[in-house]
Amino acid sequence: MTSNTRTFLVPVAKSVTLRDTVSYAIETAGDAAETGEATVHFVVVASGRAIDPDGPDELAADRELLERVEAWAQEDRSEADGIAVETDIVGLDRYLFSPGEYAETLIEYATANGIDRIVLDPEYDPGGSAPMLRPLQVDLARSEIEIEEAPVERQTRQTVLARAETLRKAAVVFGASLLFYLVLGSLSLFDVLTGAVTAGIVAVLLAPVAFSEQPSFGRLGRQVVRVTLYAPFLLWEITKANVEVAYVVLHPSLPIDPKMVRLRAAVWGDTPVTTLANSITLTPGTLTVDVAKRSFTIHSLTQSARDDLFDGVLERAVRFVFYGRAAARIASPAERDDGEVIDD
Repeated sequence: MTSNTRTFLVPVAKSVTLRDTVSYAIETAGDAAETGEATVHFVVVASGRAIDPDGPDELAADRELLERVEAWAQEDRSEADGIAVETDIVGLDRYLFSPGEYAETLIEYATANGIDRIVLDPEYDPGGSAPMLRPLQVDLARSEIEIEEAPVERQTRQTVLARAETLRKAAVVFGASLLFYLVLGSLSLFDVLTGAVTAGIVAVLLAPVAFSEQPSFGRLGRQVVRVTLYAPFLLWEITKANVEVAYVVLHPSLPIDPKMVRLRAAVWGDTPVTTLANSITLTPGTLTVDVAKRSFTIHSLTQSARDDLFDGVLERAVRFVFYGRAAARIASPAERDDGEVIDD
């Protein structure tokens, strides 16, 4: 490793501030990469809770979390900023209980990988039973590695309103509601005033529950631009599927082959999952029957429709919209072996 290479370690666990912590780590690495290269290691501490790491679904939640974090990181970094992203699961060979044991595991990983700085999520709590961040910081500080807590907005956990009621969230909901109101009405003074009042009421009532994480105006702006590209692409896919279904219906032998399939898609979050499910339903020949987290149960009319599903055409497009161009290059369901026929 060259002297002008900076390496960062970010311990990962589910939290309301994880998304912003990832953004901060990538931003910090980007600043370091201006004079060289930077690598960010996102690590889940499994704490030995998986008895058989090679068994089915033993580490599925940890891998899913790292996939989500990697997609966020790819979205936040540019293509030529010299930042590399690494992910790993550690702690499988031991049972960790105290903050000191967690710190020892992280320090061992940091030493082995030449880590310069550890960036901690302010809500990091891998144990899940008691607050761990402060004692973990104390134990980590005994090493020579620089320790930093990501300066992101800490959200309290007492109530839904307390978690979500922030000025930024209210502003996003207000702006979207007012824009929708004016699109349906006009730009007259009366409509602007009544729209502002209505949007204010909507923001007060819905801002606390409209977002599972802190919204970013930059991310929202990029996503809006990508949606304008996604809309004609989806219309083209709908048009092609319509032609195929029309051919099948009008063919004398009616060559349909209906089957139920299960697809485990590489999308995360309510909005991306809902967008993919509705896109599949809007495309003739496929119908989303049920969604459980990332698992989609889909009725398909023909073999070609199933091939398109497993090739991940729509999945890649949705990832592009919400996670950026780099995330669109994630392997397809067929390449990941994440699709199967469940009813012949």
